[in-house]
Amino acid sequence: MRSTARAMTFASATLALLCTASLVRAQSVLQIQPITHVASLATGSIQGMVQDEKGLPVAGAVVSALGATTAVALTDRTGRFELRTLSPGPYLVRAHLTGFVAPRGQIVEVRPSARSSSSISMRRAAVTVGTSSAPILAAGVGATASGSDGDAPPPDAAAASGPASNATDDHSETAWRLRHARRSILKDATIPEELLADDAPPTQSGFGPSNLFGRAVGSPARLATNLFGGTPFSGQVNLLTLGSFDTPQQLFSPDNFSRSVAYLALGAPVGEHADWTVRAALTQGDIASWIVAGEYTTRAPARHRYDLGWSYSMQRYDGGNIAALRSVTDGSRNAGVLYGFDTYSITPMLAVTYGGRYARYDYLDDRGLLSPRISLTLSPAEHFRISTMLSQRAVAPGAEEFNPRIESGVWLPPQRTFSSLVASHPLEAEYTNHVEVEAERDVATATVSIRVFHQHVADQLVTLFGIDVPGAPAAHLGHYFITNAGDVDASGLSAGVRAAIASRVHGSVEYTVTRARWTSGGDAVYAMLLAPSAVNAETNRIHNVATSVETEVPETATHVVFLYRVSNAFAGSERQSLDARFDMQVRQSLPFLDFSSAKWEMLVAVRNFFRDAAPDQSMYDELLVVRPPKRIVGGLSVKF
Repeated sequence: MRSTARAMTFASATLALLCTASLVRAQSVLQIQPITHVASLATGSIQGMVQDEKGLPVAGAVVSALGATTAVALTDRTGRFELRTLSPGPYLVRAHLTGFVAPRGQIVEVRPSARSSSSISMRRAAVTVGTSSAPILAAGVGATASGSDGDAPPPDAAAASGPASNATDDHSETAWRLRHARRSILKDATIPEELLADDAPPTQSGFGPSNLFGRAVGSPARLATNLFGGTPFSGQVNLLTLGSFDTPQQLFSPDNFSRSVAYLALGAPVGEHADWTVRAALTQGDIASWIVAGEYTTRAPARHRYDLGWSYSMQRYDGGNIAALRSVTDGSRNAGVLYGFDTYSITPMLAVTYGGRYARYDYLDDRGLLSPRISLTLSPAEHFRISTMLSQRAVAPGAEEFNPRIESGVWLPPQRTFSSLVASHPLEAEYTNHVEVEAERDVATATVSIRVFHQHVADQLVTLFGIDVPGAPAAHLGHYFITNAGDVDASGLSAGVRAAIASRVHGSVEYTVTRARWTSGGDAVYAMLLAPSAVNAETNRIHNVATSVETEVPETATHVVFLYRVSNAFAGSERQSLDARFDMQVRQSLPFLDFSSAKWEMLVAVRNFFRDAAPDQSMYDELLVVRPPKRIVGGLSVKF
C-alpha cells in the first residue's frame, strides 16, 4: 500500500518529463503530417427537405448554412439534404435554385452530437438571366434589387412586381454563392461576364450525365466539398512514452522511458445508423511491435445492433533474454482476432445478444480459440431489468499483450515478453464457463444491481513477475512467467451501485463475496515453490470491493478517472490480509494549442492492474498475478 501511495505522489512530478520525452521519442517512430481538415467529436448536423409551393420535392437545390462554420449541400431526387460536422451554435440556412424564388433564410440551432431539422419551401418564378455584368462587393455580397442582404424578394413582393422586376436579378449558382458569402469592407468589384456564362443552371432531376460530370469536375473546390465535406471524419493521434517501475528509484532511472508509442485512430459514420473506426499503434526498441484493428458498430435505437471487429498484432524481440527467446521459434509472435455480436430487440421488453470471438495465436499448440457468448435482457417494468448470460471464454497466455480493449483510452501495442514457467512445458490456454443472473433497478440518478454467478475454470493461468528462475536471467519489469495451476469451481454474489454523485462526478462501487474450490493440476507444484500464495488447494472465501470515480473539471479542462480494487486474495499477499490494485488517468486539455477543431490533451496514467476487466472473465485472472510492476504512460494526445 505504501508503494501505491508513493507511485501516485510521483505521478504529478513526472508530468512535464513524460510529455517532453514523448515528443522527442515519437519522431523516430512515426512522422505526423500536418492536419489540414479535421472534424470535432462534438459537432452536430442539419437535415431537412426542400419543396415547391405544391409540396413536391425540389432536386438539385443548393442549401447553405452560415454560422460558426460554413457548409453547402445539394438536395437529392427526393428533395432531402444534410449538412454535417457543424460546430454548435446558430446557423442561417438558405436554399437556391435557378427558376425558384426562395424565402428569407431561417435560423437553426445546432447542438453537439445532435441532428436539427429544417424544412424549406421554394416558389417557382419566371426568371430572365441578364447579359450584363452584376455589380458585387469584392467579398461577394451583391447589390441587387432584393435588398442589401442579397436574398431573393419575399413571395408577396415578387408577385406584386411581376416577372419584369426580376429581369436583372441573377439567380445563377455562382452569383448566389457570392451574394451569400461573408460581408467585407472591400470596395465594389464586378463579376466577369464569362464567369457568369459558365454557370450552367442545374436540371430539375439533378442526375443527368452531363450535369453530374459538371458538378463533379467543374470546380476543384466543389469536388473537394463532395468528397470530404460530407464525410465527418474524426480521429485521434497519441505520442506517448511509457515505462515500468517498482520503486521511485526505478521511476527516474535514465533508461526507464526508453520506449515510445505512436497511435493513430480514424473513424466516420456509415449513413445515419452506424460508425466505423480503424486504429493502429507501433513502437520500437528491443521489443518492436505493432497492432492494427478495426470495428463497425450500429447505433441505438435499432432492431439489430451489430458490433463487429478484428485486430492483428505482431511482437518481435531482439534482446538477449534467454527466457523470452526459448519459446519464440522465429523471433516473433503473431496474434489475430475476429469478433461479431448482434443485439436483437425482439420486443421493447426483450432483447437477446449473441455472438462470439475467434482468436489465433501462432505460439500455441492449439492455435485457434473460440469464445461464444449469449445473453438475454428482460425489462418487465420501467427502470427495472433482469438479465442472464452464458459464455465460454478462452484466454491465451499473454493475450493481454496482443488484444488491448478498443474502449481503453490508453491503447498500446505489445510491450512485454513472456514465457512458460517450465521450459519443457508448452503454453496452454485457459477456459472459463460462466453463467450469471443480474437484476438492476434505476433509482433517481443511481442504478442498484444484484448479481449471482457460477464459474468453472479449466487450466487457470498464473502470472508471475519479479521472480528468479534457475537458468534464466532476472527480468523483473519487462518479462513475466506463465503457468497453469489447475481447475477452479466458484460461486458468488455481488451487490453494487452506480450513480452520478454530482453534476461533475460519476462513480460506482461493487462488493463481491465468492466461495471457490481448487483442484490442483498442471504446473501447480512449480508455482507453489516460487509463489506459495498463488495456489491454494483449500476452499477459499474471497471478499472483493471494486470502485471507480470519474470527474470533469470544466474550469481547468481536466478529466480524471480512478479505479481501485481491494481484495483479500491477491497472490503475493499474506493470508487474510488486504491488498489493492489501482488505475489512475489524468487528462489535461491544452486550449492554447487548439487549432481549428483539433483538441490537444496532456495525458498521465499510472496503474498496476495487469488485465482489463471483462464481465465473464475468471475471478482469479487478476488475483493470480504476482507482484505486477507499476506502469506509467505520458505524452500528448490530439483529437480531431
